[in-house]
Amino acid sequence: MGNHGDLDARVSAAQNRKTPPAVLHELASDSSAQVRAAVAGNPKAPAEALRPLTRDRDRKVRGAVAKNPAASQGNLLRLLDDTDRWIRWAVATNPSCDARIRHKMATAKDKELRGLAAEMKDLEPDLAALLLEDVSPEVRERLAGHTQDPEVITALLKDRTVRVRKGVAVNKHTTPEQRSILAQDYAPEVRAALVRAVELEESDLQALVKDRSVEVRRSLATSDVTPPHIREALKNDPDEAVASDARRY
Repeated sequence: MGNHGDLDARVSAAQNRKTPPAVLHELASDSSAQVRAAVAGNPKAPAEALRPLTRDRDRKVRGAVAKNPAASQGNLLRLLDDTDRWIRWAVATNPSCDARIRHKMATAKDKELRGLAAEMKDLEPDLAALLLEDVSPEVRERLAGHTQDPEVITALLKDRTVRVRKGVAVNKHTTPEQRSILAQDYAPEVRAALVRAVELEESDLQALVKDRSVEVRRSLATSDVTPPHIREALKNDPDEAVASDARRY
């Protein structure tokens, strides 16, 4: 079946979930990249048919294996070493990622892979602790915006880089106590991001209405989560831009 017969028929057989594994195995070595890509994306393709496709010269073929939920952990680990960054990043979207894959991502040289690991919902505490110390502020920022681990959030509140604390400010999993700390952050960008993203306690809101930064008060005036009585108070703000934003909203 490999290299003869109608191309459309071979592609169709390669895509079909009912095609027998032995036939898919044969189609995996087809001369057409289109056929091989169809096998690579077939959720019923056996691991041994997918294995040679992780080394395929065509990036579309390797990309299809990377996204295939049926790909074995061995095949996905192999693709994390791919020379093409788009293939490596596609592995991160695969629902079959397990602890070994997350570990390899979190310790990769590729900053984007570490960032994608940082955004994962079920990230192991030891990996979160590792990424907490990442040399890249961008990776720490992505961890800050996505982690649900209260201890990791507490540690990130002390990060010296403003963009990392800004990441924590938009995280919906912060506690009221953690939000209070952010409401007093010395960087106006952090306070502005906070008022745009999450609901705050009354005492924090009252302090932010009088915030020394116009940017923070403007963000408060136009935020979807600002309570009506706080917006009402901002209509009399000494800064005309803040007052008119509060009125317009």
